[in-house]
Amino acid sequence: MAGVKKLIQIDIVSDTVCPWCFVGKRNLEKAFEASRDRFNFEVRWHPFQLNPNAPKEGVDKRSYYEEKFGSSRSKQMEARMQEIFRSHGLEYNLSGLTGSTLDSHRLIYFAGTQGHDKQHDLVGELFLGYFTQAKYIGDREYLLQSARKVGVEGAAEFLEDPNNGLDEVNEELKKYSRNINGVPHFLINNGKHALSGGQPPEVFLRAFEAATK
Repeated sequence: MAGVKKLIQIDIVSDTVCPWCFVGKRNLEKAFEASRDRFNFEVRWHPFQLNPNAPKEGVDKRSYYEEKFGSSRSKQMEARMQEIFRSHGLEYNLSGLTGSTLDSHRLIYFAGTQGHDKQHDLVGELFLGYFTQAKYIGDREYLLQSARKVGVEGAAEFLEDPNNGLDEVNEELKKYSRNINGVPHFLINNGKHALSGGQPPEVFLRAFEAATK
């Protein structure tokens, strides 16, 4: 029937401290806006940990990158991300702390039990705070503040018990870490098409077309 929109399901494997995951999300949303007359979208987020051993208490973000990549490369990466973020009307902020993302993934899982849209909005809120406002991804109050902003109910009670959502997150970490070396990773229509990295909107648009043929 003419005018019926096709459903596109997108599974995104991501870490909440990955700047390219934020860029990929923003570009994906631009592709959504450009094709909403043809498609409906259902987005599900799945966990990945770039540094599974990151400390829960957090470490200085800039010092961590300098130690990991070296001072020169770290500065080049920072300048590149600043350029990309400004193209999205945002200021990339490398100050503050980085550390374990486990609690953020638990919260994202919990948000998903209340709806895919709510989960998607929470991921965006967490990215925005961490990358542009120097919020610490392991800070419980910041996680709860983000949950409140997007309407996730019961987040405080859920996060209070460190075992809530832990099995589900660990199961997904094992599932996706087996086959994925880097994030973001996008699986479209049950893996009919797969994309990696912060792809530009036009790449997503071509993938939507190909996945619905």
